[in-house]
Amino acid sequence: MDTTLAGLVQDKPVVIFSRSTCCMSHTVKSLILSYGANPTVYELDQMPNRNQIERALVQLGRREVVPTVFIGQKYIGGTNELMSHQVRGTLVPLLREARAIWV
Repeated sequence: MDTTLAGLVQDKPVVIFSRSTCCMSHTVKSLILSYGANPTVYELDQMPNRNQIERALVQLGRREVVPTVFIGQKYIGGTNELMSHQVRGTLVPLLREARAIWV
């Protein structure tokens, strides 16, 4: 992982890279919050180093840079991947393992 990203996700149970005007980012944040997790959210459109972060996210294989989710410092992906975890019932265990939720 790029050192810029590693520093931003280090020691944080849930990290979401977002844009304040992106409806899918809002959906992802709402889903994570609905479980009682308190994600660290980086609104790229409000960050001075957004271009550097976006390049690092593209290097992970992201076509659409936002939303991008890390749980337990592990790259999960975007909306599709997160919703797949939700449907398969694996999202809550991921959040528990990362100590983002306790229930």
